[in-house]
Amino acid sequence: MAKLLIIDDERAIRSTLREILEYENYEVDDIDNGIDGLEMIKKNDYNLVLCDIKMNKMDGMEVLETALGLKPDLPFIMISGHGTVETAVEASKKGAFDFISKPPDLNRLLITVRNGLDRGSLVTETKVLKRKVSKTRDILGNSDTIGKIKETIERVAPTEARVLITGANGSGKELVARWLHEKSNRSDGQLIEVNCAAIPSELIESELFGHEKGSFTSAVKQRIGKFELANGGTLFLDEIGDMSMSAQAKVLRALQEHKITRVGGEKEIDVNVRIVAATNKDLLKEIEEGNFRMDLYHRLNVINIHVPHLTERTDDIPVIAQSFLEEICGEYGMPAKKITDGAMDALKRLPWTGNVRELRNMIERLIILSDKTITEQDVVAFANPSGGTNVGAGHSGGNSGNQGSSFNYDSFSNFQEYKDFAEKEYIKFKLEKNNWNVSKTADDIDIQRSHLYSKIEKFGLKRAE
Repeated sequence: MAKLLIIDDERAIRSTLREILEYENYEVDDIDNGIDGLEMIKKNDYNLVLCDIKMNKMDGMEVLETALGLKPDLPFIMISGHGTVETAVEASKKGAFDFISKPPDLNRLLITVRNGLDRGSLVTETKVLKRKVSKTRDILGNSDTIGKIKETIERVAPTEARVLITGANGSGKELVARWLHEKSNRSDGQLIEVNCAAIPSELIESELFGHEKGSFTSAVKQRIGKFELANGGTLFLDEIGDMSMSAQAKVLRALQEHKITRVGGEKEIDVNVRIVAATNKDLLKEIEEGNFRMDLYHRLNVINIHVPHLTERTDDIPVIAQSFLEEICGEYGMPAKKITDGAMDALKRLPWTGNVRELRNMIERLIILSDKTITEQDVVAFANPSGGTNVGAGHSGGNSGNQGSSFNYDSFSNFQEYKDFAEKEYIKFKLEKNNWNVSKTADDIDIQRSHLYSKIEKFGLKRAE
C-alpha cells in the first residue's frame, strides 16, 4: 500500500484529499505546515507528497526544494488556489512531478497521483537494475565497524563532500567508493576510476586531464581525460598516495577552481566532479617525508572512512565467505557447495594479509579443489593466504599418492594442466601483492610487461572488488 503525505494549512482541503485518497486504499498522513511536514518526510518513507504552495511558516516551494535535497526521488505534486502557468513552470523547474489547482478535479487528482507513484516505482526499479548491471555487491558484515561505515555512507553520499577512504589492500575501499556514488545525487552520472599506482608517473597527468594532439611524442590525437569523463558524476582516485607531486598540484587546482587544462593545451575546461580518494598509505607520514601535499590532503580529507583489516572483524568472515561461495558457484554453473563450521573456524584463524580480496580468491580455490563439502582439512590443505596456494607443502618425496602432502596432485589430469594452475596462482598472488600494479609485478617476477598482460588475458585474471 502506497503511503502519502498531505501538507496544507487549510483543514477542509486536507480532509477532502484524505477522504478521497483513503477511499482509493492509500495510507495517508496530513500536516498543516511545511516545517513539521519536512520532519515527517525525514522520519517516514513516503511514496508521494501533495503540498500546498501558499502556507504560513514555510512556503511550499521551499518545502519542495528542501525535501528533494533529502530524498531526490520523492514525487511531489504541488497544489494551489492561485495557479498560474508561471507558478507551474517554477514548480517543475524545482523538481515537482506535477501541479494541480484548487479545488482539485477528482479524476485529474487521482490520475496525477497514480502517475506520480508509477514514476517513483520506475525510478526505484531503474536504480536496482543499474546496481545489478554494475555488479556493485553489498558491503557484507554485521560488525559494529561495518555498521558505522554503512551509516556514514548513508549520511555522506547525498552531499557533495569529498571523501578519503583509508585501509589496507583488499579491505574493500573500492566497494565503499562505489556505494558512495550509488547513493549520491550523481548516481545517474558516471563513476570513473583511476588507479594512480598502476599508471606511470609521466602519464598520470595525461590520464587525469587529457592531452592535445602533438603535446608530446606519442600524442598522435587528442585525448579526453578522466576529469572530463567524470563530469556530472564521481571521480574515484584509488591509491592517491602514489600520485606524483606535479599531478597533485594540478588536482588541487581542479578542486579549488573546478577547471582543468589538458596537457599541451591552453583552454580552461569547466568540470563538475565529486572526488572520492583512497589510499593504503599513511598520508600524514607521506607529508612529513615530502611525498604528499598537505593542502591537497586537507582538501580531500573532508570526510574520512577507514575500512578495517579483515582480522579486526573476523565475525564477518562467515557471512562474506558464504556470499562468495554462492556467487562463485553461480558463475561456474554448479550447485553451491556446503562449508562446515570447522572450515569457517579455520578461515577465521588465518592472518588474511590480502583481506577480503584474498578471502574471495581462497573461496574460489576451495570450490575448485575440494569435494561437495568444504572441510577444515580442505582449508588447511589448499589455503595459504600469505604465500599463494599451498602447492606441495609438506610433501615427502618417494610417497605415492598424497600421504605426507597437503596438496591433491591427482586433481590434475596432466602436467600441462598442473603447470597452468601453478602459473595462474603465482601470477595472481604477485599481482595482488603489488596491488595490481602491472609494471611493478612484471619487474618483480622478471618478465616483459606485454608478456604479463598476455598471461592475465590467458588466465582471465581480474582484480576483485
